[in-house]
Amino acid sequence: MAALIDAIDIKRKMAFEFEGTPFTCLDVEVSTPTARGGQTLVRVKMRNLLTRAVFDKTFKAGEKFKEPDLDMVEASYLYSDADGSYFLDQSSFETINLPKEMLGDALLFLLEGAMIQVEKFNGNPIGIVLPQQVELTVSYTEPGVRGDTASGAVTKPAKLETGLEIRVPFFVKEGETVKVYTETREFAGRV
Repeated sequence: MAALIDAIDIKRKMAFEFEGTPFTCLDVEVSTPTARGGQTLVRVKMRNLLTRAVFDKTFKAGEKFKEPDLDMVEASYLYSDADGSYFLDQSSFETINLPKEMLGDALLFLLEGAMIQVEKFNGNPIGIVLPQQVELTVSYTEPGVRGDTASGAVTKPAKLETGLEIRVPFFVKEGETVKVYTETREFAGRV
């Protein structure tokens, strides 16, 4: 039997099941009343792992939630077409198909063969977890001109091989491979 989690014990990035749906906690705030007999309330900013919707909900401290049956599977990105994107499970060698709406803009960080984690709920894939950084090649950027730093413009726009657009330092040239943080879409360095 799955363990039960008290609302008061919910922490950031913790997963829990509410009304049969898996959620992850983005932020939590506990309010303890000053009056006698008042109930402690837990306000949770949570993300629905199936729809990716984010909302706030307030629970009583003693409410209990099931631990969701979440599983992470290592997979490699194969390709995308009109029906969705395809990944190869590295342990069972099964092909996993995810529709585009389940991935959002994650495809901007994926090249063929890229290793990612596929998140499953009750054995069914519900999304992917990208690595913290990815390496992509700059397909287009304006050449950096000596003296650009004097105006305070130390970055310039660059388009990467997947179509992702980020800001890079002025010394980065077309054809170079750069590291990009997947969460913030920021330049992390050159390779």
